[in-house]
Amino acid sequence: MNLCDQSPHYIRAIAPYQPGKPIAELARELGLAEHNIVKLASNENPLGASPKALEAVENALHDIARYPDGSGFELKTALVHKFGVTAAQIVLGNGSNDILEMVARAFLAPGCSAVFSQHAFAIYQLATQAAGAEGITAAAREYGHDLDALLAAIRPDTRVVFIANPNNPTGTWLTNADILAFLQRVPAHVIVVLDEAYGEYLPQDQQSDALAWLQQFPNLIVSRTFSKAYGLAGLRVGYGLGSAAVADMMNRVRQPFNVNSLALVAAAAALADDDFIARSYALNQLGMRQIIQGALLLGLDYIPSYGNFVAVRVGDAASMYQRLLRHGVIVRPIGNYGMPEYLRVSIGLAAENTQFLQALESVIKEQA
Repeated sequence: MNLCDQSPHYIRAIAPYQPGKPIAELARELGLAEHNIVKLASNENPLGASPKALEAVENALHDIARYPDGSGFELKTALVHKFGVTAAQIVLGNGSNDILEMVARAFLAPGCSAVFSQHAFAIYQLATQAAGAEGITAAAREYGHDLDALLAAIRPDTRVVFIANPNNPTGTWLTNADILAFLQRVPAHVIVVLDEAYGEYLPQDQQSDALAWLQQFPNLIVSRTFSKAYGLAGLRVGYGLGSAAVADMMNRVRQPFNVNSLALVAAAAALADDDFIARSYALNQLGMRQIIQGALLLGLDYIPSYGNFVAVRVGDAASMYQRLLRHGVIVRPIGNYGMPEYLRVSIGLAAENTQFLQALESVIKEQA
């Protein structure tokens, strides 16, 4: 008897998420010096973490023998003051992935369905499948969400719609007006998860209005993270905001102590570091222009991006990825997103971007 056969068929069918290759792994594989390797694969903040967050972590190290505050009181209080919500509307997660999975565990089950876009974040399908529900993929429009197609894909058994804005891995973005019009048309029993992991990289006049809609739409959940602009990817902390009733359902499936003590204090401190976010935004704008201009000089097309990464069309992206590895550059092929000709390139420091562009030029010449 194969014990794995006892696992539900929808679990056995899951293809696990593949993270970006770590620097240390590439160094071991190819015998490269770690300090010569550039990783632009996982949309991390090249500035590192907020200095305020680092100081908070250092001050909290003495207490790590104790369990964290399971209620996340300090971080929730900071979120309440920052965004004008109530503590009852907040769900804390081990990264925003945890928030997405809590939505699936709380509101999806066999016999239900969830809707998401083609070329959207892979976790939507994985979380849906792990709950035994059916994932429905709506066709994209120019690599971005087609809200009309998403609306048309909703069935009587649909319980959740996932929307990433900006979208990963394509970097496309929907206006506030478009999102609001969509919410007004979605059936009231369908939860809309607005995944805003990259929202801090939007210019001021394009920042999300979603929190102002929470009272109007009790079926809206806004998911955000400290892993990207705040630079806390290694600590894994995110949060969801919604109605108190929906948040209560999600907290029922949340694991106890799902956010560790260092993550809690770091996130609360980072939330107050507006200067760090401003510097991260400015660096990203400069780096985005650098990568795009370099790609155009090499005759390569790209998808205009509103995140801290850009998808560049290189032809056989899987082959290009392997060749770049030999040059000590780690990026992300996105063939698993139905985009086999594209590499997703995170925006790095100026020197890192230069190293990538030089390696890319070298590989293109090697192939000529």
